[in-house]
Amino acid sequence: MKRLLPLLLILPLAGFRPAPLPPPMPQDGPVRVALVDRDRGTELRSYPADGQRWVAGERGHRYAVRLYNDSPRRVLVVLSVDGVNAISGEDADPSQTGYVLNPGQRADITGWRKTQDEVAQFVFSSPSGSYASRTGRPDNVGVVGVAVFEEARRWYPRPQPILRDRAGPAPEAADASASRIEGYSAKSQAPALGTGHGARESSSVRDTDFERATRSPAQVLQLRYDSARNLRARGILLDSPSRLDRQPQAFPNRYVPDPPAR
Repeated sequence: MKRLLPLLLILPLAGFRPAPLPPPMPQDGPVRVALVDRDRGTELRSYPADGQRWVAGERGHRYAVRLYNDSPRRVLVVLSVDGVNAISGEDADPSQTGYVLNPGQRADITGWRKTQDEVAQFVFSSPSGSYASRTGRPDNVGVVGVAVFEEARRWYPRPQPILRDRAGPAPEAADASASRIEGYSAKSQAPALGTGHGARESSSVRDTDFERATRSPAQVLQLRYDSARNLRARGILLDSPSRLDRQPQAFPNRYVPDPPAR
């Protein structure tokens, strides 16, 4: 009997997608991934080194995993943070539950899923203070990964609602040697950052049906993250904030600021 897994649907965002600053690096496949420093309000640039892509984080800052579905079809994204499934808390594996993105959708995953309406924020922490280390799983601290599945083709004579009571059947377990999301220990120095289990905040999702088109992921991506100091020790030349290619914006402020003190 095939096992039924709950799948979660990201609620649609507002009606437009502003150009990211700086733009994410091009990646082959339906989905692009970037990390966003929520305290600075900027998307973090990634840098190539050792056959991987690296991002410089800052301890104590909240961050989000930004997902872009560039395809014309829905996709399922299984999200791994420090080797842990960000929804279920299990050791991450592509066969597990994930987020479903609509065609062309951008979504920010801001934390560890606690309920359908709440997450615990992703926060750059010390490696020992990371959620993975605190739950006895320190081996993959410092890596964010996704396994992406395309949806089996279905023909609808008219638009159908996307909300469902339960998930569709999950495929048989994929070949772990080909599709498991794995972290890699740093070659020259111990990692300086992990992902902590931060404060609770609202974040609503819904259950939905999703039938995977293939048993193995159509795409597997990962981003390594560490302190700027460790990245420079690897020989990675980081852009300073003043050198980033930032374009003028007509509406630069996102929220209402506090009034001046009297």
